[in-house]
This record gives sequence, structure tokens and C-alpha cells, in this order.
Amino acid sequence: MSRQLDLSRRAMLGGTAALAGGLAFGDLARAQTKSGQLTVGVAGHLLTLDPGDANDTLSQSAARLMLEGLLTFDHNMQVVPLLAESFEANDKATEFTFHLRQGITFHDGTPFDAEAVKINFERVANPANHLKRLSLLSMLERVDVLDAHTARCVLKYPFGAFIPTIAHPALQLLSPAAIKTYGKQVGRHPVGTGPFAFASWQPDTLKVVKHAGYWQKGLPHLDALTIRSDPEDGARIAMLRAGEAQMITPIPPQQAQLIQHDPKLALINDPSIVVRYIAMNVNKKPYNDPRVRQALNHAVNKELFAKVVYNGFADPLLSAEPPHITFYQQQAAYDYNPEKAKQLLAAAGYAHGFEATMWGFNNTVAITGMQFLQQQLAMVGVKLKVEPLEGGVMAARIWTVKHPSESHLEMYFGGWSSSTGDADWALRPLFATASFPPVLYNVGYYSNKAVDAALKAGLETADPAKRGAAYAKAQKLIWDDAAWVFLGVERILDARDKNLQDAYRLPDGGLMLDAARYA
Repeated sequence: MSRQLDLSRRAMLGGTAALAGGLAFGDLARAQTKSGQLTVGVAGHLLTLDPGDANDTLSQSAARLMLEGLLTFDHNMQVVPLLAESFEANDKATEFTFHLRQGITFHDGTPFDAEAVKINFERVANPANHLKRLSLLSMLERVDVLDAHTARCVLKYPFGAFIPTIAHPALQLLSPAAIKTYGKQVGRHPVGTGPFAFASWQPDTLKVVKHAGYWQKGLPHLDALTIRSDPEDGARIAMLRAGEAQMITPIPPQQAQLIQHDPKLALINDPSIVVRYIAMNVNKKPYNDPRVRQALNHAVNKELFAKVVYNGFADPLLSAEPPHITFYQQQAAYDYNPEKAKQLLAAAGYAHGFEATMWGFNNTVAITGMQFLQQQLAMVGVKLKVEPLEGGVMAARIWTVKHPSESHLEMYFGGWSSSTGDADWALRPLFATASFPPVLYNVGYYSNKAVDAALKAGLETADPAKRGAAYAKAQKLIWDDAAWVFLGVERILDARDKNLQDAYRLPDGGLMLDAARYA
């Protein structure tokens, strides 16, 4: 017996949420509106336009302008159709069959068909290609071409999270002809089926133009779109206020009020799935005692954390995964209670507290967050040394460590976003025993056989009810174990011209600009 899910065009289009409109401003802004051009200012630089070789959300977002996948996400991170009309899975979650839309071609005229799916997926899954997103398709055995418009993915083992994985932006499809022509350089020559076609890419500027033959009638609304990179927050805000850009991302929480008070601008304030937490190395004392980990949760005022670090633009984190992830189960909060924290520390043998070192990135939010935590933990006797680290140093100290015994980590101020929108990728990389570095990101070396079993059970079926029960169990176990200090969930903060509509970021931070238009 197989389970069938029909994905309608209405469902796909219904996921796009409109943003309130207003009047354009400035001569340049009016010129952009009249000509149907949009400029988006971003903080980072694009690294590649080959989604299968991109580890960063920004590069994948840029590729999304030109490329499409079989499935995608709506505004709330729910899976919706794109190049596939429907799919079906066998009960063992080892075979997934996709029924493809017909009559679609890539920008270079190459047909979109099941053979194109096979070439793209097997390219990412082939270790010999050394693509950065290999892990997303590590379970793929092969893709069978059943006919021109039907592709069946056969897996090496059960993987119930395969459908949301296919919606991940890293699995957008490139033209097979472009892959053959450009090889490893296809990331400089992207050819897809999307609403825009590649025009040019300089170090800080990507330009795309409307693809007149786009298969979704009426889209795109814009004639051209530019992504400009500038790491300086003030410079991006100046671009927006001058009309040189009509949208900028992100907005520092401390600058949100400036945007809110400008009648020509609109603040985008949406929920995200970016969680903030403290990981603790459970192989080391005192973190091997769950009472200590629970004490640290009670020692931190999470509401004050949101106000101080995020200027109020953060939501509570009340589970091991955030809302907007599948199978989310809210837990009973660790209330702010310093006295209870002291009692738990005393019961664990640390009545006078202890000394600790916390690592985190050397950006403003991380440094502010760690300094706040330093003050909070001092109130229960924990003397915290804060060490902001550059990315390369962080990788060497944490993610490339070969064995738990070699790790010097004590506490880590970190963040995580599950870009599949699924509980598997929100939990397994961070809490499974098999996810210790350098394999994945369980940097605290948390290990619980019952959690491992629940995470495994969540992948052994495609039945949502069975998967939901498994992940509910995992979340409760992780929460009760206080595997992290659960701090909060960031908000998506961007700014735009009030005249711009249908341009936003998904909860995972990915830009969605395909339907952008001016009022």
C-alpha cells in the first residue's frame, strides 16, 4: 500500500503572503517602481549559484530566483508543490515517486523531465563530486526514470523526512545541459526553470532579468532584480532611505525602531525557526549532571534575554525545536528562579558555584548575548569567562574535532535553523549520538539511547502520525534532560519600501522574491 499526497497549484500559490502597501518615495524609488526593477540590499556575499554546493542561506536564496525544485515551502514552512504536481511514498519510506509538471523547459531550452531530476539528484548524492550538500541525499540509492514525467527515488534505508528534504533549497534543479557544459563552474552559469534568468554576477552584485517564457502565467511581475551585498548595517539602511534599494535584510534589532518611525518604510517582523541556545559538554563536569543543566536553565531570565539581546524581537523557545517545525510539541517552561537554580547546584555538589568558559562567534549579537549570560549566571555563583571566536577558529575548536575526548569545549552560545522545516533536521544533527562532530553538530556530545531510538523511529516511516509520536517523545526527553539552556527564537527583521509587496524571508531566513511587485 502507498500513501498518496496530491499537491495542487492553489496550495502552492496560497502560501505567498502579501505585505501591506503604501506610497513610493524618492526619485530613484519612483523610477524603480515605474520600470519594474527591484534592488535588495543584503549583509553577506554570494558564494556560489550552484545550490548543491552552497552551505549558506543567502546563496541558496539567490539561486532560487533562477532555479526551482520539485517542492518548496510556503510562508509558514509548509511543503507545497513546484515542479512536481504530486508524490507518493511506500509504507517503508524507502521509495518516493514524483509526478512532474509537463511542458516546462529550462532557460536554455532543455526539457524539464524525469531524466533531469535523475541527473541533478544523483549529482548531489555522488561523493565523488564533493558537493557541500551531499549529506542531504546521503540516503539516496538511485533515481529511476519510470517515464518522461515520473521519477522514483529509491533509498538505501528508510527516511521518513525525505519529502521536506526535497523541498530544501539546496535541491533546486539545474539544466542538465548546463551541468554538462560548465561542470564544476556551473555555479557561475546557473540555468534553471525559474521566473528570472541569469544576467551577471560581480563580487557584490547579482543581476537577473525576467524570463518571458516562465511556466507560471503572470509571473514574475518585475522586469529585473538586483541583489547588492554590503556588510555594514548603516550602509544598507542608507541605501533603503535613499531609494537605492527597496528592501534590505537583515535589520539589527537595535535599528528596528528607526524603521518603524519612518513613514516611508515598513518593518518586516516575522517568526523564524532560528533557535538560540547554550550547548554544554556533557562529557565534562559539572555538565554531566542533569541537575546542573536544569539549574542553568532556571538561572537565565529568558524574557530579559529577549529584551537585552534582541531588543524584544525574540520569542520563547519552549521545546528542543521551535514552532513552525513539523511535529512541534511545547514543553513546560523552565521558569526564571535563581533560588531553585542554587538549590539544584547545591544538590549536585556545587553549592558555591563553579568556573566556566563560553565560546561564541565574534559578532555583535553573540557578544551581547554572552555578556548578558555572564551577568545572569554570576547571580547563582557561576563565574563565566566569555571568549568570542572568529569562524575559522570556531571550526577548528568545535566542528572538526575527531573524538569527544579531544574536545575542550565547556559551553557554547549557538544557533540553529532547520531549512527542511522538518523535526528530523531540527533534532537529529544536534542531539543524536551519531551526530557528534565532525559528522554533524552535536557539539555538547549529548547522548541518550531513548532519544536515539525515537529519532530513528521518526525516520523509519512516512506515516505522519507515527512520525509525530516519535518526535514528541524525543522533544520531551531532550527537554527534561536539559540538554541545552533553551534561550529563545529569533524574529525575522527586514525593512522595505511601503510600496513593495510579496517580498519576504521564510522562517529559515531564505529570501522569497519570485512574486515581488509594487502596489
